Amino acid sequence: MQDKHPHVVILGCGFGGLFAARALARAAVRVTVVDRTNHHLFQPLLYQVATAGLAAPAIAAPIRQILAAQKNATVLFGEAGRVDAARRAVVLEDGSEIGYDHLIVATGSTHSYFGHDDWARHAPGLKTLEDAFDIRRRVLLAFEHAERESDAQRRGAWLTFVVVGAGATGVEMAGTLAEIARHTLRGEFRHFDPHNARVVLVEGGERVLPSYPADLSAKAKLQLERLGVTVWVGRQVSGIDADGVQLGDERLAAKTVIWAAGVAASPLGASLGVPLDRAGRVIVGPDLSLPGHPEISVIGDLAALPWHQPPVPGTGPAAKQMGRHAARNVLLRLAGRAPKAFRYRDYGSLATIGRSSAVALLGRMKLSGYPAWLMWLIAHIFFLIGFRNRIAVLIDWAWAYWTFQRSARIVTGGIRSRPRP
Repeated sequence: MQDKHPHVVILGCGFGGLFAARALARAAVRVTVVDRTNHHLFQPLLYQVATAGLAAPAIAAPIRQILAAQKNATVLFGEAGRVDAARRAVVLEDGSEIGYDHLIVATGSTHSYFGHDDWARHAPGLKTLEDAFDIRRRVLLAFEHAERESDAQRRGAWLTFVVVGAGATGVEMAGTLAEIARHTLRGEFRHFDPHNARVVLVEGGERVLPSYPADLSAKAKLQLERLGVTVWVGRQVSGIDADGVQLGDERLAAKTVIWAAGVAASPLGASLGVPLDRAGRVIVGPDLSLPGHPEISVIGDLAALPWHQPPVPGTGPAAKQMGRHAARNVLLRLAGRAPKAFRYRDYGSLATIGRSSAVALLGRMKLSGYPAWLMWLIAHIFFLIGFRNRIAVLIDWAWAYWTFQRSARIVTGGIRSRPRP
């Protein structure tokens, strides 16, 4: 017998999608969660997989396992190609369709190279586990190539690591790369000293961590420089290829470039037939629904909220709040009640820079250095999905803190599978 309960379809199982699904756990609805991967990913720690600090299972968990006890939820492994709002149907990649009564779109964002998509093959971004594995391979094999290189200039290119973009991801990545070179790999190579590796953080704006107050940005820059990172602000990248980065008239030879400069909304938003902002995000109403389609809510990085002041950041906490709010509005509509407007509650911002180095903004309170780092560590352990993941990360971090070693330095494929040119 077919279930007559209203059908709620959730596209994407990042923070927004997962918290929307959980908020409907006790409701008299059918929930279908569709994701193009089989796992939920704790993205704030993805850079640690890319830099060999954590293994992938420590920050990811199977979606089916997470939602196994939620009897009204079904998980489908698939990718939404488009949404047919007129027929209330989601068209998947194979042409099959899923009908819905209410739809929550949480498909997130992807990399933006500002019209230079050809840079992607030379400068990978960091959004998925596949991205993290690619970056980790490039970084570790750069040192292996340097060991075999006899020419000092060519070796210098292998030992130069450029991170483009000084937001939280770029700052965290640059600081960790410096720690790898100066601590983790110390004494492991015979033909060069890893301490001589150069990490360059390039930012087009006037300061690192531009979303933070200026004094915290200055402290973050100072902590990066103490770690050995070269910080260039006010420098625009004009070209990236297999051999380096062009910065106006200046050329920087570097075999490893990591992109952390921009994001673009998921292309699925364009199929909704509603206005988009310049970043491709869907402009939603105060209740997070689409104009003319109250049964469709868009949340997370795909949603633009121009009416909300201050602006809602593209962070995990914001996506969680939007996911829960969209689910509650679904239940209000099913009960014949008016939906409520969304208001983001800012509980603070944290960015780690390296060992015992971080900055934190908690309301009016500003922290930097060890206190901020300790708060960052506790917060990320607390918000990880699953008890096993918390224990695994805590053990790995404790080991890394006392030994300077990183536990996930394995790459596969051999030297022939060198980083893609």
